[in-house]
Amino acid sequence: MSAELFKYLCLAAYGVATLWLSWIGMRKTRNIRGFAIGNRDMNPYLIGITTAASVASTATFVINPGFVYVHGVSAFIHYAVAGGAGIITALLVLTRRFRALGEAGGAITVPDWIYRRYQSRSLALFFALINLMSLAFVVLILVGCSLLLAQLFPISQQTALVLIALFVFSYVLMGGTYAHAYTNTLQGVMMLAISVLIFVTGWRYFEGAPIEALGTVSQNFAAWANPDSELYFSFFSVFGSGFLITFALMLQPHILTKMLYLKEDGDVNRFVGTTAVAIVCFMLMLFVGFYARLNGLEVPQQDAVVASYIAAEFGASETCRYLLAFIGITLLAAGMSTLDGILVALSAMVVRDIYQPLSGGRPFQEGRGLMLSRVVLVIIGIIAVWMAYDPPPLVGLFAQKGVYGLGAASLVPVLFGILWKNAAPAWQVGSAAIIALAAHLLFTFVAGVSNPSISAAYGILISVGYFLILQLWRLARASRQQPVSTGA
Repeated sequence: MSAELFKYLCLAAYGVATLWLSWIGMRKTRNIRGFAIGNRDMNPYLIGITTAASVASTATFVINPGFVYVHGVSAFIHYAVAGGAGIITALLVLTRRFRALGEAGGAITVPDWIYRRYQSRSLALFFALINLMSLAFVVLILVGCSLLLAQLFPISQQTALVLIALFVFSYVLMGGTYAHAYTNTLQGVMMLAISVLIFVTGWRYFEGAPIEALGTVSQNFAAWANPDSELYFSFFSVFGSGFLITFALMLQPHILTKMLYLKEDGDVNRFVGTTAVAIVCFMLMLFVGFYARLNGLEVPQQDAVVASYIAAEFGASETCRYLLAFIGITLLAAGMSTLDGILVALSAMVVRDIYQPLSGGRPFQEGRGLMLSRVVLVIIGIIAVWMAYDPPPLVGLFAQKGVYGLGAASLVPVLFGILWKNAAPAWQVGSAAIIALAAHLLFTFVAGVSNPSISAAYGILISVGYFLILQLWRLARASRQQPVSTGA
């Protein structure tokens, strides 16, 4: 069997396995609740791998190694060390309490959870609307996957884009959350194998001395903060902003709702442990940026670093081309593992948290909510493909500007809604969310801050400070209003 034929067979096998798992998921999906969060009958280890695959996605496996290739150690610390710490901290802080509150209130989406926590339909509607910014990340994934598919097969990037969109949207249409979870488990296992394989095979470029090897590129390339970089040049830009925004990004609907899949508190530790281990393994893919630089590859398009590296590293011989085929399909799977989760979350949210309240709030007849979710999914797909057909030069920064704004706006309402026993007034968390989003947009588009994680982190810090000041004011006002007891 030739390597070329093996490549086509790998793609066909992956496609058949994915559609089969989606068909299994479709048999379990009978209403919008099952479409959005399943029936709470999934294994916590499966949910952990699904969550890790959703978090990693095309950003970690395709786009972010390009930042490491250009900016060096500072970018690696930003995404792997600070980002990994933010992810694991968020899992430890959020999972148990968010799951318990969501189960008690019967929430199936993040805006639905916010409505039940703060008893404010307008606040929930606001969050549903700003969650549409997740479309920016859908565009990133579609572009990253289309670059890979065009590298693997003799088709144009635009053709690859349409084929990927048709495939992913079709299997998500079938099974919703179950299709997403089952296929993500398959994709996650493939991603674990390839991330470790690529990390091990490329280690030889360091020649036993990683820092010294990176120093041959340039002294600043090997520095923890790169003064030549407009993105990662200080402790805050490298670590502080990376930690804050990654913690906040764990509040995205397609990630946070995974905690609602868990059946009971006893599943939480297994879920968190599985997710953390898988995330650490996935972060090994960022070493590709170092390997490509030390290999001497000249890659004019930053977003194509991974595709160029695997072609150069594994395309030299007939035997290696067999491995190249499997790696390429796995990298495609990495993108689809997040894309399908975002699509499920977005479609359920548009129906449950935008359409239903605006149409009078009447409960859906059996099956109608599921049908509407699928219709919305098709509309989202058409919009996403249109946006990805002619993407901006650095699609990674484009996606970050949108998604980081969503993360910044979500932090105060979700984090303090989880941590505090009594919910704050809706207007206070709502105004804090607006301040965070507005600050992010102002720092990005008016002040000219190049790194979206910095502008989003500024927005987070300002909104948290504003919110805490309001709480101190509330406490002071309450203490003044308490009656003063007098002695007999």
